[in-house]
Amino acid sequence: MAIFYSSFYSRIGTTSLLLIFTFQLFMLIYHVGAVNLNQNFDITWGGGRGKITGDVLTLSLDKISGSGFQSKNEYLFGRIDMQLKLVPGNSAGTVTAYYLSSQGPTHDEIDFEFLGNSTGEPYTLHTNIYTQGKGEREQQFRMWFDPTSNFHNYSILWTPQTIVFLVDETPVREFKNMESIGVPFPKHQRMRLYSSLWNADQWATQGGLVKTDWTQAPFTASYRNFNVKGGFLSQLDSTRNQKLNWVRKNHMIYNYCTDTKRFPHGFPPECAITGSG
Repeated sequence: MAIFYSSFYSRIGTTSLLLIFTFQLFMLIYHVGAVNLNQNFDITWGGGRGKITGDVLTLSLDKISGSGFQSKNEYLFGRIDMQLKLVPGNSAGTVTAYYLSSQGPTHDEIDFEFLGNSTGEPYTLHTNIYTQGKGEREQQFRMWFDPTSNFHNYSILWTPQTIVFLVDETPVREFKNMESIGVPFPKHQRMRLYSSLWNADQWATQGGLVKTDWTQAPFTASYRNFNVKGGFLSQLDSTRNQKLNWVRKNHMIYNYCTDTKRFPHGFPPECAITGSG
């Protein structure tokens, strides 16, 4: 069954919220949506370019419009899984966004974005985290496999202690709760799952140098096997830490915590925590 949190949760304190979450660790062993995507998602824009056919959802982009969907339900903590097969061939200029977000000017957001590239070049995995309406926490990675030839699993694990981005069970990024040093952490706002396929050739590929080749349209991304379940992880174990360090060492191409041009007067406080940010 899907998980809904009523407005009651917005009126209670942090301590009570964490106690409720601890209780839910024993209760939230559930799965949703792998059988019927229509029960879990609404196609929200695109003029028919988004479709659900059986157990596969597809989004398409052409020169007129892209497309997108959102979950019917909102979630507060847990693990969100979806298998994606990204736009094949010359996908330069396109962006497939897959993210959790609340609404409003002080919204929270947890982002996967897949930046297309010229045929034969690797996709760029772009990640970001917003808290209280502020992002600017980008990290980017070159994908170490072809994400267009088969479906791969992309997961967001969100607990009161940490946020972990996983690709086929390999952690690519962890953002820990560092409220103790004054870093806001998203834990009060319920979020929906969103995805969209759109044209961003003004910046997406090589800083906008490579434009979308519309002769290749329509561009299509596919989705299946959506799951939500309880998040039991408070920190990464040694094996997952090793995988995370491998990704950071071999595939990270941008980290806001090392961008001196962007932060000439000092990095955000979370950057002082090894492996965080």
